[in-house]
Amino acid sequence: MLSLLLAATGPWFQPLVWMDYRLSVLLTISIPLVVLIWAVVAKAEAIVRLSIIYWRVASLLAIALYLMMAALPVSFVSSVIGRALIPASLWFWEDLNEEIADRPQSALKLAFTAWRWAITVYSGLGALAQLPFLSCAFKSQIQVIDEPFCRVWLDPPWLYKQMFHPTVTPQFLGLLGLIGLGIYVIYLSYFVLIRLGKQGRSATGN
Repeated sequence: MLSLLLAATGPWFQPLVWMDYRLSVLLTISIPLVVLIWAVVAKAEAIVRLSIIYWRVASLLAIALYLMMAALPVSFVSSVIGRALIPASLWFWEDLNEEIADRPQSALKLAFTAWRWAITVYSGLGALAQLPFLSCAFKSQIQVIDEPFCRVWLDPPWLYKQMFHPTVTPQFLGLLGLIGLGIYVIYLSYFVLIRLGKQGRSATGN
């Protein structure tokens, strides 16, 4: 009876999930894109470099989105890890942090700093909030779709699919997500096991 009620009305946290996706569009796509273009025009090399690092790391969220379009359970793990890696990528590099801190005060520096703190808090809280949903990663694809507790995270990606990929099958989108995830894991493993030991916390390697 409870499962039927949830299927009809949705879990109590469903509005929060939709709000999370709306905030994600703003904080993970719109604002950092504007900041990157602004930094390129202003020739702020440290901000440009850190922004590019951010986009590389944050691509895992896009991969998770495609995996969710196909209702693949691994998408829940990808989403949590992607959120956790974003703050790390923005604060890890000592040389870039110093360059940005030494820059004269400007509207660009203020905007970048405000966004960096905002997305750090958002990503950190989002990763913690999604931890209970990691249980969905150990369910079958059918269970993920049928159980309201898990499916609530799939509804926004399915809407995005209708908007941007209306004629593409979920299976093909899931395949693209899996290929992207494989490439991401290979690159991340290479960075952690090889590059990190050589360059440490210097983004430039100097």
